[in-house]
Amino acid sequence: MDRDTWLAERFEENRPRLRGVAYRLLGSLNEAEDAVQEAWLRLQRTNSDAVDNLAGWLTTVVSRVCLDMLRSRKSRREEPIDARTVEPGVMRGAGSDPEGEAVLADSVGVALLVLLDTLSPAERLAFVLHDLFAMPFEEIGPILGRSEEAAKQLASRARRRIRGAPASSDGDKARQREVVEAFLKAARTGNLEGLLAVLDPDAVLRIDGAARIAFGARDAANTPRELRGTSTWAKQLVAFSVAMRFATYVQLVQIAIIDGSVGVVVAPFGRLSRVLIFTFAGDRIARIEVIGDRARLRDMEIVAP
Repeated sequence: MDRDTWLAERFEENRPRLRGVAYRLLGSLNEAEDAVQEAWLRLQRTNSDAVDNLAGWLTTVVSRVCLDMLRSRKSRREEPIDARTVEPGVMRGAGSDPEGEAVLADSVGVALLVLLDTLSPAERLAFVLHDLFAMPFEEIGPILGRSEEAAKQLASRARRRIRGAPASSDGDKARQREVVEAFLKAARTGNLEGLLAVLDPDAVLRIDGAARIAFGARDAANTPRELRGTSTWAKQLVAFSVAMRFATYVQLVQIAIIDGSVGVVVAPFGRLSRVLIFTFAGDRIARIEVIGDRARLRDMEIVAP
C-alpha cells in the first residue's frame, strides 16, 4: 500500500469524529465539511511520518480552522472553498442535503446548537472540545493561544451560559474591583505588604511573550513565562512601581470588564497595549495573566466597569 492510499484511509477513519467536532463548533454542515476538507489539504502538505498522534493532530487542525471561521463571522461569512475534487473518497453521509442537515442537527440537539451560537468563539471551542469531546485543557489551551487555566475559565463560563447558571453577581464584581484597586495602589506606591495582602500566597503570574517585550525583556522570544508563588515575583512587580505611578498620572492603566470579568487594561496614548486578567480565590488574587498578543487582544470583549 502506497503512502497516499494509507493516509487517505486513516483520514477516512477519522472523518466522522472530525465532522462531529466541526459541526458542533460551526453549526453548519457545509462549513463543517469545508473545515474537514481543509484539514485533509493540510495533511497532504505535512510530513505525516513526523506526526505521532494523527487523530489528535487532525482534531487540532480542524479546531483551529473552525476557530478562524467563527472569528471571521464577526465581519463577514466565509464562502465555501471549492476543493472537494481532491477529497479522499466520496463520503458525504447524512447532511449532504437539507434533510440530512436536519437529521444531523436533531442528533446533536437543536437547542444545544442555538445555545452554542450565543458563545464567543473561544468559549465555544473550549466547551465543545472539553465537555463534548473530552479533550484535556492542556491541549485546548495551545489551540486558543491561551494557558490551560484560561481555557478552563472559558469552558466554565460557557458551561454557565449553556446551563443557565448565574455568572458572577454584581456584588462579587464590586468586591473583585476593590481587590484589583488595592492591588494597583500597592503596586504603584511600592507597598509590598499591601500587595501581599491581596495576593494568595500561591498566586501565579503568567506573562506572554508580547507582554514581556513590552516590559523590556530582551529574551522573551514570544514565549510566556510563568512564576508560581508570590515570594518569587511580588518584589519584581513592586520594582515597576515608578512606571505604574507615571501610567496612572497619564491615565494609561484602567480597570475594565474583560470577557465578563474584572481586569485591567494598559493603553498608552489611547492604544491598547496589554491587559491583566485576574483569577480570584475568595477575596484574594490567585492568578494574574498579562497578555500583550495582538490577536488575543482583538478577540477580547472589553467594556468599562
